[in-house]
Amino acid sequence: MTKTLPPGRYRHYKGQDYEVLGVARHSETEEQMVVYRCLYGDFSLWVRPLSMFLETVDVAGEQVPRFSLIE
Repeated sequence: MTKTLPPGRYRHYKGQDYEVLGVARHSETEEQMVVYRCLYGDFSLWVRPLSMFLETVDVAGEQVPRFSLIE
């Protein structure tokens, strides 16, 4: 099943902002990968599995989104 993720600015649960450029497919596995850029430091490009990008993490006993859309 294909999931969608709108491009835009997202905030990581640790506080840094990232720009999601889009969702791509891994050439060998066809796994959906989020392509995103750091909005700090060297502004490097990164990829992360979409399933991991959308998951929640435990912070002090509370489940929070790993990334949240902020604009």
